[in-house]
Amino acid sequence: MAKLGPQCCQNAPTRIPNAGSGHVEKLGGLDAYVTGSPESKFAILLASDAFGFEAPNLRKLADKVAASGFYVVIPDFFRGDSYSPENQDRPLPVWIKDHGPEKGFEYSKPVIEALKSRGIDAIGATGICFGAKVVVELAKRELIQSAVLLHPSLVSLDDIKEVKAPIAVFGAEIDSTTPPELVQQFAEALASKPEVKSYVKIYNNVEHGWSVRYNVDDAEAVKAAEEAHKDMLEWSLIHVK
Repeated sequence: MAKLGPQCCQNAPTRIPNAGSGHVEKLGGLDAYVTGSPESKFAILLASDAFGFEAPNLRKLADKVAASGFYVVIPDFFRGDSYSPENQDRPLPVWIKDHGPEKGFEYSKPVIEALKSRGIDAIGATGICFGAKVVVELAKRELIQSAVLLHPSLVSLDDIKEVKAPIAVFGAEIDSTTPPELVQQFAEALASKPEVKSYVKIYNNVEHGWSVRYNVDDAEAVKAAEEAHKDMLEWSLIHVK
């Protein structure tokens, strides 16, 4: 089973509460960063990694997806208590006991209902690292129309075998958390389920976290992240309808 290991939480982003062109509001009982036209009938739920919904690159991705016509939300599944590597008294194994992905899954349900109550017809979800486990649980129960997993953590082969919604899995070549060998097993399991549309890709020369925890001053890192963003968006445009 994939794990939430040290590589998950390298290159911690600087949290910027007011980053992005959207705003924060209450949605389904949680604070959430929302961006895009409220008139849209199609929504994307972004489930963050352990660093939470204030990460500027994540909000930049949300704004990019919103520019394609989606209403995008990033719920604060950690309720203001995202993981902080600087807090030596609360290492990752301790933090995750308070914020396991099963809580994120339960918190996501009222968020989805709130989106539906606003007239949203179809909802896709993209999970990043830790958030991928939340999204795969939604896909197993058909609570969303489409799923994307970006460098997932905690997602097992058994999880993938139970997925019922269309799903894309994007893995990193250099990843001790969910190594390419496990991603390949995901691909084989999905290939045996022709009734579930799927796409699996392993990106060369990138490490776990490359899609959101990249250095904005590193042109190659930005290019690699943007490739993943493009693939994620193309998948969502096809399947969230």
